[in-house]
Amino acid sequence: MSESLAGFLLATAETRPDLRIGVVDGGLTLREAVDAGLRVAGALEAAGLGPGARIAIVEGTSDAWFAFWIGCQLAGVETALVNPSYPPDLLAKMMRRLEPAAVATASGEPPRDEPAATRRIGFGGAAGGALTIDGVAVAGEPSDAAGGLARGALETAGYMHTSGTSGPPKFCAQSHRYFLRLARFIADTFCLSPADVVFAPLPAFHVNPLGYGFLGALAGLADTRTTSRFSASSFWPAACEVGATVLVLHGPPVEILKRRTDGADAAGHRVRAAFLGDQEFLTRFGVPLSFSGYGSTEAAGLCHAWTWRRGEPVELPEGMTRLGGRPRHDVEWELAPDGEIRVREREPGVLFSGYMEHGRLEPVTDADGWFATGDLGRRDDDGRLVFIERRSDSVRVKGEYVPLMYVEAAFAEADGVADVAAWKRPGELGDDELVLYVIPAADELPLDAIRAAAARLPAFMRPAAVGRITEIPRDPGIRKVQRRRLDADAASEWVEL
Repeated sequence: MSESLAGFLLATAETRPDLRIGVVDGGLTLREAVDAGLRVAGALEAAGLGPGARIAIVEGTSDAWFAFWIGCQLAGVETALVNPSYPPDLLAKMMRRLEPAAVATASGEPPRDEPAATRRIGFGGAAGGALTIDGVAVAGEPSDAAGGLARGALETAGYMHTSGTSGPPKFCAQSHRYFLRLARFIADTFCLSPADVVFAPLPAFHVNPLGYGFLGALAGLADTRTTSRFSASSFWPAACEVGATVLVLHGPPVEILKRRTDGADAAGHRVRAAFLGDQEFLTRFGVPLSFSGYGSTEAAGLCHAWTWRRGEPVELPEGMTRLGGRPRHDVEWELAPDGEIRVREREPGVLFSGYMEHGRLEPVTDADGWFATGDLGRRDDDGRLVFIERRSDSVRVKGEYVPLMYVEAAFAEADGVADVAAWKRPGELGDDELVLYVIPAADELPLDAIRAAAARLPAFMRPAAVGRITEIPRDPGIRKVQRRRLDADAASEWVEL
């Protein structure tokens, strides 16, 4: 049997062709999606975009998105999944680092500042097997998927980018084995079956909705549905409409649902389990089980997991959602002397393969194969992993990681700003709020210039407040901002934006 995603997709469509995928207000059967994907693959191959070609998909989730992604895998194409809400100049920097053969959007119009030599793909009609390439409609013959089936387990299937807290976001290379092992681990952990419907209403360029939700569901022969964007007001009606039995979320959406919805909103749901819910979530919404875990795009997607039951006592001071639990059979872990979590694959291709740097893959494990995650943890009394916090500078706003150095550069150019650092404070919904620490060039904070700069950024990159500071703490060698030394007391005054 093929060890590629192409083989997995074809075999699953043969076993359960009526399996439903796609967005709530649309949807396809897996057979329909694979048939459309074979036509997409044929069009890509006819255009010279076959096995090993690298295509960046810069678009939100839709039925066409899934059909195009499936088509890429059937053609053996490597797909880089990119957040489309990033500003064009940041996207251009990321594309220069990735060096894709083509950039794909629904319309076929690439982000501004895209290098002119890059080919353009429009996949708005991909659910029907149609593409445009460089502005020309292409109707390729259905592919035999030989290119995708020939891909090896350790060859790259795709790339997902990091948060970009220490420069432009980096692209993590993920092998076919990475995705297939993650999918099987999710299916086994959540006990997925054809009786289930997995609801993962998050952008598909994250590992949770694609790896846990879509591929995990397929490994369990379960239906999987999503939405183009997360919405608390429509969440429970959508979950009820599709008959969701398993939820794939993460921390911020859970907090938003607890704050903005109640048990009456969830009346009539069929959900039996949720990732990542705490006891308040389980009790309020009548969900029997919750899964916690630990992982990252680099660390196998999800390398640890644990099952909780509604009403089960929680004695962890960090809370139940911080219990990583026990590791997968194909991953081992340890704590460094300073408490940093390190993970190592038991066979190649389980963790990510490295960072893509200007067309070249840069491995990041040490001589013994250990990957230093940058996260801090501890062992509980039963020897299980407990995640404490990220050691690296990381800010997550409205479910999106904020590239701090990019934000700082945007505000550093504002008139009246002598120096600036971006950091976080706790938000009301358990998420972070982005704040700026500014050294003004004159006596007053240049609030008009700061507001004007903020208006040019996506909503999740806009600061909630500005603090006046006399000195920004920086490393004396490389001058990197020492963000852990920034707190509310470091500023002499605050202005809410």
